[in-house]
Amino acid sequence: MKVTRRPQEEATVEMTPLIDVVFLLLIFFMVSTTFIRETQLKIELPEASGELLEIDKDIIEVTVDRNGEYAVNDRLLVNTEMRTLVRALEEMKEIVGHSNRLIITADANVAYQAVVRAMDAAGRVGLTHISITTQQPEDED
Repeated sequence: MKVTRRPQEEATVEMTPLIDVVFLLLIFFMVSTTFIRETQLKIELPEASGELLEIDKDIIEVTVDRNGEYAVNDRLLVNTEMRTLVRALEEMKEIVGHSNRLIITADANVAYQAVVRAMDAAGRVGLTHISITTQQPEDED
């Protein structure tokens, strides 16, 4: 009995699907990457003289806009209630880890009560080192 052999096909790798996947990954990373840190709240900082300090990555930041709305590490909160702010600070403290530092960035025209509420929430969570962000005053000649 005569056995016929099939001609061997050369093994090849199709590059077209690989290139398509690479381009899709490139587009995904370009869209999902942010290059500038922008807050969701527009604020105008109060002025104060003093020295500039470096900000560590493990610090929690609470931003308060002129309407008294809060954002914790650039995540806007759904309301301005104390329990919402405390819950957001607790979650962020778990993410950040061992840090007990907080920076409050509040608009210059915000009601004082909103800043005090942020300080009170920080105290409830155990954030004991609180800093307030300001900007350098413009020289008036």
